[in-house]
Amino acid sequence: MSSTETLTPVGTWQLDPVHSSITFEVSYLAGTFKGSFRDVSGTLEAGDAGVTLEGVAKVESVDVKDVNLAGHLQTPDFFDAETYPELRFRAEDVDLTGGSATVRGEITIKGVTRPLEAAGTVSDQLTDGYGRERVGLVLSTTVDRTDFGVSWNMPLPTGKQALANEVVINADLQFVKAE
Repeated sequence: MSSTETLTPVGTWQLDPVHSSITFEVSYLAGTFKGSFRDVSGTLEAGDAGVTLEGVAKVESVDVKDVNLAGHLQTPDFFDAETYPELRFRAEDVDLTGGSATVRGEITIKGVTRPLEAAGTVSDQLTDGYGRERVGLVLSTTVDRTDFGVSWNMPLPTGKQALANEVVINADLQFVKAE
């Protein structure tokens, strides 16, 4: 095996939420607005039938720098946490080859499910200091928030909108092999 060949991590792997992050970025006014989700879970399964990846982020756990804005993100203007408490992702088309990762699946936001492709990297498997097997995935994709009914905006005096429609989603995920 060459040093650029990554073996598919066979077995069931649980997301380590302490060492993982799901973040989002969107152009807002004169810069980039960023946030994350603190409460995330997921599973990576690999076997003879292929590789699947599933994940959930709790909307109530959205983390931004302002408590009032975090509250606004819970409303129907954005995620509508009362009606749709989770964001979900599921992929059955996962390619982990040579250190690269391509994941094709579906994401559900605000009750709307759309296809999604994310690309990035997969780490080599390793054993941590506690004897647990680990593997990492770093993925990125872009979605149009209005495709999911997230359409709040504010017109600026120039006629432009304050908030862009394209949102970059980044996932830096560490998985621990299930025992």
